[in-house]
Amino acid sequence: MTPESLHGRVTIRDMAKQLGVSHATVSMALRNHPRVAPATRDAVHQLAARLGYRPDPVLGALAHYRQSKTQARIHAGVAWVNAWRDPEELRRFREFDAYWRGAFAEAEKSGYRLEEFRLGPDCSPARLHQILSARGVHGILLPPHRETPDWEDFPWEDYAVVRFGRSLQPLPFHLATSDHVANAVLAFQRIQARGYRRIGFVTRQAEFVSHGHWFGAGFLAAQQLVPPDERLPIFKLDEHATESPAAGLRDWLDRHRPEAIFTDSAQVAGLLAGLGVRVPEDLGLAVTSVLDGCADSGLDQRSEEIGRCGFKLLNAMIHEGERGTPGAQRQMTLAGTWIEGTSLPVKNRE
Repeated sequence: MTPESLHGRVTIRDMAKQLGVSHATVSMALRNHPRVAPATRDAVHQLAARLGYRPDPVLGALAHYRQSKTQARIHAGVAWVNAWRDPEELRRFREFDAYWRGAFAEAEKSGYRLEEFRLGPDCSPARLHQILSARGVHGILLPPHRETPDWEDFPWEDYAVVRFGRSLQPLPFHLATSDHVANAVLAFQRIQARGYRRIGFVTRQAEFVSHGHWFGAGFLAAQQLVPPDERLPIFKLDEHATESPAAGLRDWLDRHRPEAIFTDSAQVAGLLAGLGVRVPEDLGLAVTSVLDGCADSGLDQRSEEIGRCGFKLLNAMIHEGERGTPGAQRQMTLAGTWIEGTSLPVKNRE
């Protein structure tokens, strides 16, 4: 039998009395708060294990309710690390700016301050570590990047890290992102529901490598439920091809005769216009992101919610004392919603 079963539930105040510290210190130590000295934190965890301490779920729910009714006091910082060659370009992508807004709002609600740090000539990874250490920052959010930066042996083991999207593949941290596969299936089904039968997916080679293959996987999965003669091959706009993207697209259109295009490339609308293809009169058009795409029909990836969920995941890691490369990577994926627009009207099949 445990001490708890013999004498009733062990409380934080019981442990504080035994250790000669305040109950607030014990509470913070159990949450691995950075303000508690490592020796004190270890002593609290050892005593809790020996006494069989278990949190009271009712009191925990009450505390959460009270916190949700008040504005949390800012007590720590979290870093949003921008390592783009042109740092201003990152937030020009409305999806990525929505990640920031969602994470910022959730951080503020939880008592944190989200601050952007920019790697570059004036701030190397080593300098960034010095700054974060001096400010007591233990959490990092990594937005999507076109290229994986050279982190020069950055001490990841000192930080809790969550990344947004899948572009930073060499960094195997937990991530929050859109459920690209499920979203592509949703888009295919919604395009079908509006009367289109021959549906094509168009991407750029760069997007296909970073995330387009996930959309492509969902697209190919959805195709398995349509007749073989309605399954169109994915077309990749390769900027390094000997022929121009427009010429390649023209050939693909002539060969496969799509009724609608689903795309993650903002180039497509302009290319179609240059070829004399009218949207939506000649061809329906839907996009993977109505925020950054070239049409008003398509997916809302709910990026602000992804930002909020990414911060919640990071906050849990900070409180649990989880640092460095995780043993098992968690992938938090969120389903998007479909937005009806003028670029994909109901098709009259008379």
